[in-house]
Amino acid sequence: MTDDDFVLTPELLLNAYAAGVFPMSEGRDDPEIFWVDPRRRGVLPLNGLHISRSLARRMRRGVYQVSLNTDFAGVIDACADRPETWINAEIRRLYLLLNEMGHAHSLEIRQDGALVGGVYGVTLGAAFFGESMFSRHTDGSKLALVHMVDHLRRCGYMLFDTQFITDHLASLGAAEISRAAYRRQLATALHYPAHMARHPLDRDTQSVLQRSTQTS
Repeated sequence: MTDDDFVLTPELLLNAYAAGVFPMSEGRDDPEIFWVDPRRRGVLPLNGLHISRSLARRMRRGVYQVSLNTDFAGVIDACADRPETWINAEIRRLYLLLNEMGHAHSLEIRQDGALVGGVYGVTLGAAFFGESMFSRHTDGSKLALVHMVDHLRRCGYMLFDTQFITDHLASLGAAEISRAAYRRQLATALHYPAHMARHPLDRDTQSVLQRSTQTS
């Protein structure tokens, strides 16, 4: 921020999400934060997830463990652990506060006790704003997304905002929509109540895969 007197608070951050914008920085060592309002927005359909045969086989083998909000700091740090990142110290601080407030959540994938994949994001109304994900093993982030989408759907969420679109997200069914279309979906989602604790996380990978297959 260029104004030294301006302090970005979690409450202001939530207001920004409700208005359709989100924060980024140029890099981990850049103290400034800027607002982003993409002309085209990425969304991941909660009822149209594409699960490849190889990913389904990995889920059926069940050689991983899934959890919710057990290591938010670990997930955000893993997401920032790359040569280029937009997560600076201030963004990290703000999302940790949002997590304490119950407005930011992480889903963790572990294998043999080690954190191998995850995703985190912000919730407001029935909207989930996906912020970042990471993978240390094959399909680690895809497994996290599948389980997060299943949990969001079961808890009454209507919108999964991915911000931008990538080949990785497109392979799972994500698509780009116009800013106007996104704002309409966001306005609807903000008027509906949803809560991540409405249902416990289903750790039965077979059940998650069956539900995901039925709705896609």
